[in-house]
Formats: sequence, structure tokens, C-alpha cells
Amino acid sequence: MRLSAERSSAGRWRQVLLPFLLSLFRGALPDQIRYSIPEELAKNSVVGNLAKDLGLRVRDLPARKLRVSAEKDYFTVDPDSGDLLVSDRIDREQICGKKPLCILDFDAVAEKPLNIFHVAVVVQDINDNMPSFKQSKTDLKIVESTKPGKTFPLDPALDSDVGSNSLQRYHLNDNEFFDLTEKQTPDGLKYPELILKHSLDREEKIFHQLVLTAVDGGDPPQSGTTQIQIQVTDANDNPPVFSQDVYRVSLREGVPPGFLVLQVTATDQDEGINAEVTYSFRNVDEQVEQFFNLDETTGEITTKDHFDFEMANSYTLGIEAKDPGDLAAHCSIQVEILDENDCAPEVIVASVFTPLPEDSPPGTVIALIKTRDRDSGENGEVYCGLLGKTEFTLKSYSKNYYKLVTDRTLDREQTPEYNVTIAATDRGKPPLSSSTTITLRVTDVNDNAPVFQQSAYLVHVPENNPPGASIAQVSASDPDLGPNGQVSYSIVASDLEPRALSSYVSVSAHSGVVFAQRAFDHEQLRAFELTLQARDQGSPALSANVSLRVLVGDRNDNAPRVLYPALGPDGSALFDTVPRAAQPGYLVTKVVAVDADSGHNAWLSYHVLQASEPGLFSLGLRTGEVRTARPLGDRDAARQRLLVAVRDGGQPPLSATATLLLVFADSLQEALPDLSERPTPSDPQAELQFYLVVALALISVLFLLAVILAVALRLRRSSSAATWGCFQPGLNTKSGPGVLPNYSEGTLPYSYNLCVASQSAKTEFNFLNITPEMAPPQDLLCEDASWVPSTNHGDTQGSFASDTILKQAPPNTDWRFSQAQRPGTSGSQNGDETGTWPNNQFDTEMLQAMILASASEAADGSSTLGAGAGTMGLSARYGPQFTLQHVPDYRQNVYIPGSNATLTNAAGKRDGKAPAGGNGNKKKSGKKEKK
Repeated sequence: MRLSAERSSAGRWRQVLLPFLLSLFRGALPDQIRYSIPEELAKNSVVGNLAKDLGLRVRDLPARKLRVSAEKDYFTVDPDSGDLLVSDRIDREQICGKKPLCILDFDAVAEKPLNIFHVAVVVQDINDNMPSFKQSKTDLKIVESTKPGKTFPLDPALDSDVGSNSLQRYHLNDNEFFDLTEKQTPDGLKYPELILKHSLDREEKIFHQLVLTAVDGGDPPQSGTTQIQIQVTDANDNPPVFSQDVYRVSLREGVPPGFLVLQVTATDQDEGINAEVTYSFRNVDEQVEQFFNLDETTGEITTKDHFDFEMANSYTLGIEAKDPGDLAAHCSIQVEILDENDCAPEVIVASVFTPLPEDSPPGTVIALIKTRDRDSGENGEVYCGLLGKTEFTLKSYSKNYYKLVTDRTLDREQTPEYNVTIAATDRGKPPLSSSTTITLRVTDVNDNAPVFQQSAYLVHVPENNPPGASIAQVSASDPDLGPNGQVSYSIVASDLEPRALSSYVSVSAHSGVVFAQRAFDHEQLRAFELTLQARDQGSPALSANVSLRVLVGDRNDNAPRVLYPALGPDGSALFDTVPRAAQPGYLVTKVVAVDADSGHNAWLSYHVLQASEPGLFSLGLRTGEVRTARPLGDRDAARQRLLVAVRDGGQPPLSATATLLLVFADSLQEALPDLSERPTPSDPQAELQFYLVVALALISVLFLLAVILAVALRLRRSSSAATWGCFQPGLNTKSGPGVLPNYSEGTLPYSYNLCVASQSAKTEFNFLNITPEMAPPQDLLCEDASWVPSTNHGDTQGSFASDTILKQAPPNTDWRFSQAQRPGTSGSQNGDETGTWPNNQFDTEMLQAMILASASEAADGSSTLGAGAGTMGLSARYGPQFTLQHVPDYRQNVYIPGSNATLTNAAGKRDGKAPAGGNGNKKKSGKKEKK
């Protein structure tokens, strides 16, 4: 009991001193942390506080992710406390075998920042294995002639424990003939030998029974026994003898099974059967019998399995040679295993940080790589590299550790996934290598703005489109993923009014389809431009803009509009007078029409639908000018009627009609009786017109009589009987001196005055030409004679008294058109050949002079109304208050190419010259004609 207590006390001191000594060794190994634990600890047993020993704070452990990196997970780290815990069964004998010092090396890895710590755990042996013999009973034959002191080796007991817990001693039960001694092999294995103390006598005792006990040094100690049965045999006095006691052999680790290692030979001096020797293994462990095979007859030793230098680099073989008389000899064979480069290096991925954002900067750590090679020397030296040209590089980090980092910026749109192959090669001859592949996924960031398929869009939309119709579609692509690649569309700018934009167009945010919110009108809006934006859903969002120009195409949706001739204020049709002596080609009048459309839709043509005398007049197809085609014949009626159709060039064409009443007469007084002539009874419509003309003539005569009577009464009251009386402009028409409402809609304007000579026996209408230098300051045209020009017609009855002419009033400078109000007519010669309307001062003056020419000619006694080629047969229905400001501007709407007509009187007025005299035509209003 006392011995057991002493052993227990010594064991406790060793357990205390060993950690203390290991703590002293930590100063020699600053880069390694050591712990010491006994084997067979329970799971989740605490080895030590790893976090504290590494200098890590407990609150940082979740972020640092401290973990164990080892081949086999014997240990784990408590993430809350940082304690190093046992996670698996630790059997020292299974891990380290017979090594005196059993150390488990592993690495502790901490992230953010990345650190690697080397940890060593010394596994202490406990007495968990008892000594045991391979056989429970051993048979031994000893010749009776054996001399005392002869030794007989016995099979050793096996104990997997090491140190004090391993096999310590043998003892034999008390007997008379045998004693026990202990021997030790070069590798430290103790085996017992039986010593003969006294000579044996077979005749006295044939068998001897012994008990061999093996005891270890544990606390408490454990033991194992085996039975030894000794049979005393007949004498054989010459044992076999080996040529040498120890044999040494070197083998390459790569030799195949069946390779001949060595052949041992033992000789026996005896003869006959006593000289026959057999060979067998003695005092060897299980590994020897696993790798070697011994031929008991020849003594040849061959290999049974492949050697692994990394598991064992040497073996000791004990050989026994025995003759039939059980005389034996023993020898030892030392086999050294030579290392070869038979283990390829291993590539172990310790950590992988995937997926990786594509905007990661160069140098970002992607993975932690560990290499291992079980070979020794140069065969175990490993270097790593990447296969192929990649965007990554490999950097050495620590012992056998490498960091895989980015070498340049990544682009997910080009390569969304990388397969990085890491190859490890040792320095053996020949070198061995292995590789592993890491799949790295790249996550998307919003680094690409949407891109439109076109740099700009141009869309043609015909007018009168249905509201809500799709007129265009824009499309933009974004190579990013998810919300970063989802594109929405919107309108960000336009040349339209911001308030009116939403009423014109809208865009679908998802499809990019542009919808018309209303029907477009080419006459109001011919083109507009939008700026569309494509915007992704990333953060921050990226966008791109594109211009969309919409051209509204014209459709023939406006019929031509006739400006001249127009109906009077009472709805009556007006007439034009033609001199009876008019020659072929004489310009009678001109149909003036406009079309609000553009292009071919506004290209007007003029056609005669109905004529009293089809061959008497000709109509210009493009100019609308009515000219005489032949002289007036005796059988031709003095009154002619033309129904003119104005058609545009659209498909289908639209048209309007105008009625022209033409009277052949040399003066207005002559034209009035002609209007009363009854038309041919064969035409019912002409007969109706006849009655209308007669009624108008009677009304006109009554009106003239009333006017003459009023003038006579006024002259009678006048103090001077020789003074000419002039009528106010309001006496000229029924509607007064103001401008008639329908004239403001666009007829060819000019002003006139009606004056009567008191001493003349014949009433005559004189049209006064009003020029900017002679503009009257008031509406009364004849009361103040200071502005009336002096005209000489060769007729003293129609002349004005020169002594009544007063000083001229200053001219009115506001009568001209502004630049934006310049009018034009279809077919005027001042338009260019392409049909576009000229925009210059000359054109304005020409139109003004043309309009005023007729009034000037009417004032001259030598010319009648409309006789000139450029007068266009202007009607006398225009009041004095009708100015150029009431003429609409159709320059952009009229397209009548091909006209070469020259308005000579207008040109003369522009140059300040008096118009030439002629037979002039006069117009009379008040005659109604039913269309």
C-alpha cells in the first residue's frame, strides 16, 4: 500500500511539472501556443482559454470568427467565451503510437483582420492499456543436456502506453529451475529471457509450468500474464549458429510487394534431423509481420505490403533459427526505409470569401490557401501558383499559407464567375503536383448606365391620329442585374409648353412606348422634340437621355378657301365688268384661294365647272386668272357667268367653288342696263338670275336717285353754287363707313370714294387712288379736297376745280404691312418657282401697289375699273375703311407653282408712276344671283 501511494504521488508531480515545463518552452516558441491535456478527455472539456492566450477580447470574438483549422477536428473554439474545447475522442496510442512525446499541431484562424496562430496540444498518456501477451500459453522445449545459465528469450508483452504507464518489468513465479532476466532491444522494447538455474532431468520431470507476469508503471499499475509450459527433451547438443548477430538493410519506400529484402542462414553442427533448421520471427510487433514475410525453410525475407516513409522510417526484425532439438540461434535485422517523392502536395482551402462585389479594389483577399506534403526534405518543400492568366494573384502569407487576392478590378458584365485553379508542386525529383479549383462568383453593382439603341429617334406621325395611339418606342439596355438593370422611362424635357406636354404625349415607364394623348394638327403643330430619360433602379441610380423628334405629317383635311370673289355683306354675288373691245388674253379677273394644308395638299388647281359661253373665257390652271379667249361676238350675251372649282392636290382631293359674274360694258352706267336683260328662257336658272338682276337694278336706281336728291338739297343750302359735293364713305354702302365683317376674313383689299360733280349733267363714279403720300387723315374722303389728286381725262365735265384743292395733309405712315403681316396670293409672280412665299419688302409693296392700282385707274377718266392687266377686276364693293391690316397671311399655306403673271399697274404704283389708261372695267354691287 505504501508503494502504491508513493507511485501515485510521483505521478501527480509529473502532471504538475509537465505543464510547468511546457510553459517555460513557450518563450522559446513565441509563435506557438502550447497546452497539455491527458488523453481520453470527455467531449466539450476545456483545454484552455484560447482567446485570452492569443490576446483577443471576448467581445471581439463574433467579428473575428476565431476557429480551428486542422486535418481532423479534435478541438473546437467556443464562440462565446473563446475556450478551446475537446470535440472528439483523443486516443494517444491511436494518434502517436509509441512516440514519447505526442503533440497535436493545428492552426487557429481569426478574421477581420486575418491572423493565423499555431497551437500545439501535448497529449499526456494515461494508463488506459494493460500489458498483454500475444499468446496466452507458450510451449518451450529444452534439452535436458542444457547447461545451467542458458537463456531462452520469451515473447514480450505489448503495452500501448508510453512513459511510466508503459511496460516496466516482468516477474516469474517462484520455482526451482528457472529464473527471469530482462533485455531491451535497440528501439527500447523490453523482452524477458528465461534463465536455467539448474540442470534438467527429463526422467525426473518432463514438464514445468511457469507463470510470466508483465507489469506497467501506472497508478494503479496494471498487469498481464501468460502460461509457459516447458517440455524437457532429449539432448541435442549443437544449436544453429547465424553468420552475424545484426543485419542492416536499406529499402526504398516504393518497392513493390514480394521484393526480396534479405536471406538469413544459420548452420547446425549436428547431423541428421537435428541439423534441420527452421526460421521464424521472434520479438517483433504486429507491424513487422504486416510488412515482412519470412520463409521458415530458406530464411528469405520478402516484403508483403507497400512501405510508407511517412508512417515509419525503420523496422527491427528478430529472427530465430531452431533445429529439431529446439536448439535455437537469434539475430536482428535493422531495415531502414528511404524516402521517395511519392506523396503529392495537398492544396487545402482554409477560407473562401465569396461572392465578391465587382467593385472590390485590387488586393482584396478572396481565399486563404494551405499546402501540405507528407514527404520529407526537398520532397516535402512545396510552392504554389495559379494556372492560366487570371485577374488574381497568389501571395505567401505564413508557413504553408497563401492568400488569393485580386490583381485588378473585376467586371461582372464580362465575367460573372471565375474558376481559379491553384496548383501546388514539390521540389522532388521528379516533382509531384496537385491542384484545386475555387469557384468565385462576382456580385453585381450598379456601374453601367442604360444605353439607348439609337443615338436619336425620329418619328413621323400623320395628323388626326387617334388619341391614345402608340407613335414610337424607345428601348434602352442595362447589362447590370436585378434592380440595377431594371430600366424605367420618363420625359424630362420638351420644346412644348410644360403645361401642355402632358396633354400631347406620355411614355410608358416600363416599355418605353410613347403614346399620343390627343390628335395632332399639322396646321397648329408641325414638329416637336422630346428628351426621354432611361433610369435604372440602382443606388445610386444611373440614367441616360435621348432625343425624340416627332414630325407631324400633313393630311388633306382642309378644303381650299376662296378669298376672291366673295359675297357681299348681304350675301349677294358681285360682278366684274369687261370692256367690249377686250382682246384675247385680256385679264378679266383672278380667282384667289388658299389652303391651310401644306405641300401637295395645298397645291391648288382651278377648273371651270360651268360657263354661259364655254369658249369665251379661259382659266389658268395654276394661277386662277380669268382671261378672254376670243373677242366678244355679236351673238354673245353681255352677261356671262362662270362657276369655278378650286381643287387641292391631296388624296382624295378637296374642293371649293366660286361664282364669277362678268358683264361686258365700257362703263358702269352701261353695265347697269345689261344686268336687266333677260337671259335665254331655255335656262331656268338664268331666268331666275334675270329677275334677281332686275330687282337689284331697280333698288340701285332708287338708291342713286335718293343719293342725287340728297346731294341736290345739300348743294341748294350751300353758299357757293359752284362747289362740288362729295359723299361721305358711309353713303357708299348700306353698312356705313366701317369695314364689313366678311372682309376681315381675307379678300383683296383697297379703298375707294364716290364723288359727284354738281355742274355735270352725267353722274360718274370716280375711284381715287390712295397712296401713302396721299392718305386722308379722316374718314370723310371728299369733304376735304386737299388730298384729292388732279386728274385729266380730257372731259371738262368730270374735272375738279383746281382752286378748291387745299394743302395736302401729312401722310399716314402706319398703313404698310409689318414683316409678319405680309400677304400673298396664289399664283402671283413674286413667288419663287418652288411655291414658297417670298418674304421681302418688295413683295409687300407690290401687293399694296396692285391693290391700290384699280382705285387709281377708276379715278382717272382714261381707264375703267379692272381694265389693266394687273387689276384682277377688283370689285367696287370694298369700302374706304378697308385697309391692308385685314388681309390674312397665307404665305405658308399657299403652294401654286408655275405662275408668270405680271401685275403691271401694281408695279407702276410701286415705282411711283401713273397707270396707263385703258378701257377699264367697272363693278357694281347689289345684284343677287342664286347659286
